[in-house]
Amino acid sequence: MSILRPFRRAARAVACCALIAFASAAAGQDTKIAFQLDWRFEGPAALFLLAKSRGYFAAEKLDVTIDAGNGSGNAVNRVASGTYQMGFADLAALIEFVGNNPGAPSKPVGVMMVYDATPAAVFSLKKANIRTPADLVGRKLGAPVFDAGRRAFPIFAKANGIDPAKVAWTSMDPPLRETMLARGDVDAITGFYFTSLLNLNARGVKDEDIDVMPYPRHGVALYGNVIIASEQFAREKPEAVRGFLRAFTRAAREVLADPDASVRYVKERDALIDEALERRRLRLAIESVIATPDAKANGIGDVTQARLSTMVAQVSEAFALKNAVKPEQVFTPAFLPPKADRMIFR
Repeated sequence: MSILRPFRRAARAVACCALIAFASAAAGQDTKIAFQLDWRFEGPAALFLLAKSRGYFAAEKLDVTIDAGNGSGNAVNRVASGTYQMGFADLAALIEFVGNNPGAPSKPVGVMMVYDATPAAVFSLKKANIRTPADLVGRKLGAPVFDAGRRAFPIFAKANGIDPAKVAWTSMDPPLRETMLARGDVDAITGFYFTSLLNLNARGVKDEDIDVMPYPRHGVALYGNVIIASEQFAREKPEAVRGFLRAFTRAAREVLADPDASVRYVKERDALIDEALERRRLRLAIESVIATPDAKANGIGDVTQARLSTMVAQVSEAFALKNAVKPEQVFTPAFLPPKADRMIFR
């Protein structure tokens, strides 16, 4: 027998022990999740930043990083590319991606509805005398080309019996939208309720001088922003997705209980924010699109299949999607906490 054989057996044993130790250490590591917001660090981001700061993600064995975004479309694309495992985006943008990219290797899917109603709205100055959707006919509207309200305007128009072709659009960069309305360069704009209203205030326009037509109050039952996850990540790490949603739900309950105090977590990430402004923005978001009657009755996070199916059909038509989209391709309730845990509204 070779005198080296015992040494070889010992070496193999040491190597085996090392592999076991390495595997055990790896198993104990927190799952990393890169999370992409839809927009800058503003009031509504407190829903996620509070969970991070108070350790709720860490308690679920998750190592979560949260980055500011620059639009729902980009958030969807970045999750689809694998750069981010999860994100926050307008459901309409997700439907558009799925309809136009059927061959994408890892299409994102919605896993928790946060904005139970779209924040899209039409804004005008009272002096323009635009009181109803019919008053928009023949007027000049302004918005960035990718604005959610502009993209969904054909749905708004159809719901209110007006011809979208009889409205003229002016395109501009986002920072100029409210400025152009205040100057009178356009008659009306589309934008998120809790963004454009505050931007107009910042330009010296008072609430009492503004007319607002929120889409949900004018026959448009679209859902708004949803937490999304890549198909691959959800398939490979289902417990991580569930843990993320549990931590988020815990944080959302606390944000709803004390919105003003929650904004300090946004301030931690962006010291330049105006806290008073962001406290109002967060409250407007809660009142208009988060704490809706449906969400209060059914709990945050889920959708109704009939409403989801209608939205998929409406967005597919308005956006002229290349391929048909099934509701189950864009949302699954499989990772949601139990309904009792999602009844977070007082």
